[in-house]
Amino acid sequence: MKPGLSLSVKFNLVFLIIFAIALVVIGVVSDRLLQRQALEETAHDANILASAASSMQSYTAAHVTPLLATQIKYSFVPESIPAFSAIEMLKLLGKDFPNFSYNATMLNPTNPRDRPTDWETDVIRHLHDHPELKELTGQRDAPGGRSFFLARPSSITDTACMQCHSTPNAAPATMIEKYGTSNGFGWTMNEVIGAEFVSVPMAQPIARGRAVWRTFMLSLTAVFAVVLIVMNVMMHVLITRPIRALSRAADEMSLGKLDATTLPTGGSDEIASLAVSFGRMQTSLIEAFRILDEEQT
Repeated sequence: MKPGLSLSVKFNLVFLIIFAIALVVIGVVSDRLLQRQALEETAHDANILASAASSMQSYTAAHVTPLLATQIKYSFVPESIPAFSAIEMLKLLGKDFPNFSYNATMLNPTNPRDRPTDWETDVIRHLHDHPELKELTGQRDAPGGRSFFLARPSSITDTACMQCHSTPNAAPATMIEKYGTSNGFGWTMNEVIGAEFVSVPMAQPIARGRAVWRTFMLSLTAVFAVVLIVMNVMMHVLITRPIRALSRAADEMSLGKLDATTLPTGGSDEIASLAVSFGRMQTSLIEAFRILDEEQT
């Protein structure tokens, strides 16, 4: 009979197949969870940046703009505009955190620098067409890599703002002198006229997630390897070696070496019980051959 695969080899093959399947499933699931966590972390950073800008605008509107009301009559001060102050403040923050950006853009801005790019225009129009949306999030390719953006609609809710944005005749003369009469007028109360954009890079959270994933998978592989080694040692000691001893004993008994055959003893598991059964069979064979010899004599 042609020898086949040993029990140890079969066991290792089955274990490796199970390990490979488990490793792939765990790898895919853990990768998705870590990528989702990276996205949630990025969205959290974007919300913090947007809240900081909103707080800066509220502070400017409540404390800075009233103080400059008299100054505006003689010279227009851009810092009195809440959005302008928020942009300038977060520009300083961007020096320490590159690729983090904040911008407040309008479809018809007073200051030309607040004019939106093409993709920002699309987002503003989408928010205008869906006024029920409080914010819009997404991902885009930026010069610094993949970026997560958060856009919140901007609209006029304070009637005092209409003085500068209803008609040129109602606007302060100093503002007209600085920006002209072509832009920033004709705005409507409570209508989406622009959006605040926060962009946060995704490269670092994704890289951290990848690093955690690699460490986790390497650790899991090491654990499986240790388990495989330990199980092989246990299988050799508890199963393979006793079975080989029983096999040798059975071969010797089949060759008639009944008295010279030594069966393994000890233990209380199934293999020990099998050895006891072999021992009883050996005793029965020896007794049967003795009786047969006596009858022949």
